[in-house]
Amino acid sequence: MVSTPPRSGQRIGVLTGDGIGPEIIPAAIAVADTAARAEGIEIDWQELPFGSSAIDSHGVPVPDDTLSVLDGLGLFVVGPHDSASYPPELRSPTPGAVLRGRYDLFANIRPARAFSGVAATRPDIDVVIVRENSEGLYADRNMAVGSGEFMPTPDVALSVGLVTRAASERIARVAFEAARERAASRRAGAGRLGRVTIVHKANVLRMTTGLFRDTCLEVAAEFPDVEVDDKHVDAMAALLVRRPAEFDVVVTENLFGDILSDLTGELAGSLGIAGSVNCSRTQVMAQASHGAAPDIAGRGIANPAAMIISVALGLRRYGIMTEDAALIRAADRIDTAIAETFASSVATADLGGTSSTAEFADAVVGRVNPA
Repeated sequence: MVSTPPRSGQRIGVLTGDGIGPEIIPAAIAVADTAARAEGIEIDWQELPFGSSAIDSHGVPVPDDTLSVLDGLGLFVVGPHDSASYPPELRSPTPGAVLRGRYDLFANIRPARAFSGVAATRPDIDVVIVRENSEGLYADRNMAVGSGEFMPTPDVALSVGLVTRAASERIARVAFEAARERAASRRAGAGRLGRVTIVHKANVLRMTTGLFRDTCLEVAAEFPDVEVDDKHVDAMAALLVRRPAEFDVVVTENLFGDILSDLTGELAGSLGIAGSVNCSRTQVMAQASHGAAPDIAGRGIANPAAMIISVALGLRRYGIMTEDAALIRAADRIDTAIAETFASSVATADLGGTSSTAEFADAVVGRVNPA
């Protein structure tokens, strides 16, 4: 095999985070480094203060020094944060909210795919949840000042939901583009159209999720090569359990997307294999869907698969943004290696296996670039 000469370094930020972060982030970096080098890319990993360690060194979980570096990066990898363990005055906004807001990471993309070797509830699931990430019913992102939740009296609590045409349009385009890309990449079923399912609750939330649905349908007209339908969120939850193979890309608002993506992750086998990226049109944050798991931190048993998959998603997404085919090929290598590792019955304890965090990562590295 003729090796590809290394090209100039790709700078990627690394925010290790709390709990199991110091175990799963190095595992994901080892895999990504191997895949990138196989494609002639030398990655310059920029390790930055974040989370509990940043509180110790800088007094805050997301220091200005970290943000100033991230301002100049297109891709960064973020471990889990354990905000509940922070001093009360530093728990809000959460580190994720700081990053999401500063960089307008409006699209949360969460694929759920069953793997051979992993006991999935639905072995035929292969779906992507595209979640609007900047508004909806989330109280930390629907007001310019203050919170979207408030209590006029001690016995009455209210919440404001925010849906705008502009935000609905841009997330719809991400979803339809994703469906088009997935259709183009399928090896079997050549010529099969991509499909987007718009999820809402417009029979009850007529104005808010009705605006979301109608705006997505308007955007659909720009993608005549992609099929489109729509479902109520309660019906969609039931259909994902019963007939997940019918669905390709699902686009929905923030709260519904959060719930449905956890559902699809478990249907595929576990949140431990649920990758996730948060994106703007110019930046990508790779961060697994799961939490910091402080109860198992430091024991070497955490499952790094979701973080590895998230980094592959990040490489792919940023490669598409920048038209960098080598990054996309590196992501392909990781995806194939993960699938082959699971198929060979290598897994951590949460999936019924016996591998440690490092052993699982080593197994994936070996399949990314076999000897």
